[in-house]
Amino acid sequence: MVTAVSKTKPTSSQFMPLVVDYRQKAAAAGRIPTNYLRRELGTTDSEILTSRLIDRSIRPLFPAGYFYDTQILCNLLAVDGVNDPDVLAINGASAALALSDIPWNGPIGAVRVGLVDGEFLVNPTRMEMASSTLNLVIAGALHSQVVMMEAAAENVLQQDFCHAIKLGVKHTQQIILAIQQMMREQKVSKRTPAKLFAAPVEMVQYARQLASEKIYAVFTDFTHDKISRDEAVNKIRLDTEEQIKEKYPEADPYEVMEAFNTVSKETFRNLVLNEYRRCDGRDLTSLRNISCEVDILKPLHGSALFQRGQTQFFLSSLFFLFCFFLEGSLHSDIRLYRINGVKDKNFMLHYEFPPYATNEIGKMGGINRRELGHGALAEKSLKPIIPKDFPFTIRVTSEVLESNGSSSMASACGGSLALMDAGVPISSAVAGVAIGLISKPNPEKPSEVEDYRILTDILGIEDYNGDMDFKMAGTNKGITALQADIKIPGLPLKIVMEAIQQATVAKREILAIMNKAIAKPRLNRKENGPVVENVRVPISKRARFVGPGGYNLRKLQAETGVTISQVDEETFSVFAPTPAAMHEAQDFITDICKDDQEEQLEFGAVYTATITEIRDIGVMVKLYPNMSAVLLHNSQLDHKRIRHPSALGLDVGQQIQVKYFGRDPTDGRMRLSRKVLQSPAATVVKTLTDKHSIAMGAGDSQGTNSS
Repeated sequence: MVTAVSKTKPTSSQFMPLVVDYRQKAAAAGRIPTNYLRRELGTTDSEILTSRLIDRSIRPLFPAGYFYDTQILCNLLAVDGVNDPDVLAINGASAALALSDIPWNGPIGAVRVGLVDGEFLVNPTRMEMASSTLNLVIAGALHSQVVMMEAAAENVLQQDFCHAIKLGVKHTQQIILAIQQMMREQKVSKRTPAKLFAAPVEMVQYARQLASEKIYAVFTDFTHDKISRDEAVNKIRLDTEEQIKEKYPEADPYEVMEAFNTVSKETFRNLVLNEYRRCDGRDLTSLRNISCEVDILKPLHGSALFQRGQTQFFLSSLFFLFCFFLEGSLHSDIRLYRINGVKDKNFMLHYEFPPYATNEIGKMGGINRRELGHGALAEKSLKPIIPKDFPFTIRVTSEVLESNGSSSMASACGGSLALMDAGVPISSAVAGVAIGLISKPNPEKPSEVEDYRILTDILGIEDYNGDMDFKMAGTNKGITALQADIKIPGLPLKIVMEAIQQATVAKREILAIMNKAIAKPRLNRKENGPVVENVRVPISKRARFVGPGGYNLRKLQAETGVTISQVDEETFSVFAPTPAAMHEAQDFITDICKDDQEEQLEFGAVYTATITEIRDIGVMVKLYPNMSAVLLHNSQLDHKRIRHPSALGLDVGQQIQVKYFGRDPTDGRMRLSRKVLQSPAATVVKTLTDKHSIAMGAGDSQGTNSS
């Protein structure tokens, strides 16, 4: 169920306040949430990413200046487990907006395109997607125009990718026609907004007279960097706005600000459209200066520094082995339980964008939607090159040190370098680039593009003043990820194809530069790389190895940093982040599991035991000095029923004869009994004084001791 609500009174915000929330509910799949409260708690990453997908599909079609609070809610009521609901949610949002009175230039249609065994599938099932090498979600508008694209691919060739886009756009038109039919049946009429926010024409003209030449001078001064250019434009802004306020004292503050913004954006776009020049002096297809370094910090498993212009990233690659303990509460990989099934994940990329990256002050807290989306795109870019049989779970952290556009694609480039530095046998290096667009609409048909310029490797200001942020990543062979954020009501397929071709050329140039830093993965991991070893722990020692309530395992992991998982009944896998941690863990394990002479103990034999402690329920005894004391229960002390061992005159230090009945098969505890010896039959007594000596004797009087 998708609902659309928009207020009739404008907001004080100076942008389109659109909120999209997509919710998956366990009840839709016939499940009960497994958390303590047994109800849905917060939003998952999957829900946030789907919300962003819907937002990017519908936002470009709202009228310019429509600053009214608008909310789209998508609630999943039922799921069949066969089809993924995200594409359906986009179409539901389109239908809800189209059937409402909210001003919106839709409808749109969305489909998913897969590629299985060389055959393209439209809206494949979840099972079909499991074997698909392409996951393309595309939203199209009328006249076969593209509004949004999001794709993950396994090195899909460019020609196949382009064919998938054309096929997807073709099928979106059928959905659009169906929604239009519903609109005609419901006789939908759109309301007229009380006000569409825009600067008055005369005010824009006055701002153009005051500031146009000054702004042009700043944008054609190629010595400026991001900060100095922003400061120069801001100085012109303050002077211009002051003069506008003097001439139009009754003007709204937004109108004054928007008048300058309109002139600044117009000047910037005309420079590209008419003079084929960009504000940093590059031509339309040139890359910024790129520098790459690897092995920056020695203690890390892998590290890289990637800088493209004024966008700089530090990336680190770490290995983990996510394990499960005896109770089975965790699993060997992170498992993501979603509405559409269980997914294993052995690679993750986490993206962090602190405020200092853009010379700003901000609150440091949890991850926001933007960071989550950028990290997911970079992760999709790199995931196809990760070997599926790699024994470790990999985490790449991408920290933005400075940002001026194309940060997610810089994460993909730097992540590829960090993985190779860590010795991960990736199949190929990956590079990514952002492509921009400056277009001129047809005056007679505003939905059509009359003229345009495609920009390679865009700056932040080119993204802000442009019409598209088209991010594509891949290897020399093909494409691994794509995301298109389009700000105009739709793009013709011709522009999309040209953007892909321009991105492919730029991608290969970037890969050539990256290869100079490191061309292939290291053959051997670094000395401080992770280590995995198997340790055999007999069942008889398992209780001691694990400890009461898992105490020894938790202590071992806390002190050494290792992770332990159980392979089978007697084998444990020990993962250590460094060899030093493995040596420390081995010493710890050896100390815990000292030899207790279990192979020297004979089933049914009688041994001399020394009482070390008296308890209410029995006595603690040792058969030899270096063993851990074991409990001899009251029920095994005598044929008579006793409440306390003192009833038999037993005391600490006293030696008694006990019979050995092996180990308990469930917990490995030693089974001893004194009760069975309380008969006149002669027995053979064995006395164990230390680890290496055993003495044999007949009866108590003939027991011997060996030094």
